[in-house]
Amino acid sequence: MTIRILTVDDHPLIRQGIASMLEVEPDLELVGEAADALGGLEQFRRLLPDIALVDLQMPGLGGIELARRLREEYPHARVVILTTYRGDANARDALAAGACGYMLKSSLRGELIEGLRRVAQGKRCLSAEISEDIAQHVGEESLTGRELSILSALAQGWENKRIANGLGISAETVKSHLARIFEKIGARNRTEAINIALRRGLVRLEE
Repeated sequence: MTIRILTVDDHPLIRQGIASMLEVEPDLELVGEAADALGGLEQFRRLLPDIALVDLQMPGLGGIELARRLREEYPHARVVILTTYRGDANARDALAAGACGYMLKSSLRGELIEGLRRVAQGKRCLSAEISEDIAQHVGEESLTGRELSILSALAQGWENKRIANGLGISAETVKSHLARIFEKIGARNRTEAINIALRRGLVRLEE
């Protein structure tokens, strides 16, 4: 049986590359494209593809939220995130939203093709680098919701006083939270904490 695929990516060259990759595979068929998440949702409703291959970060609605909406509307929808962004938190969030796979755009062509076939069979697919990222942080203490909020504000360039005012807490409490955050993620200072957070996908900057 032919595996019918919908691509959702705001970069035309990426969509073209995927189309070229799929057209030589006899069991894979590109049935539709969309340049943003809302367009992808409309196309999915119209085409009901076997797999939606979705970019992680797009203007407006992102790939993880699109995966969540598709799974809410179509519980058996199969969504694979295809992205340039590594990070165990990115991948865990995508899988928690209902995605069946998380693949890197830098993946070898064969790895991506086989990943799509695995998903079509009801399995999951992860790029090898992503599996390594997840394994590296297994067993680590997770950040709390408050700590993630503070880390996100830090990544936006907010100083302690502004973070404190925004969250309705004291600047000393912010300092205590930051010390705990640094300890949990293995950072020595604010700059390193931001770099680690962005690399792992613990926070995301708006495009």
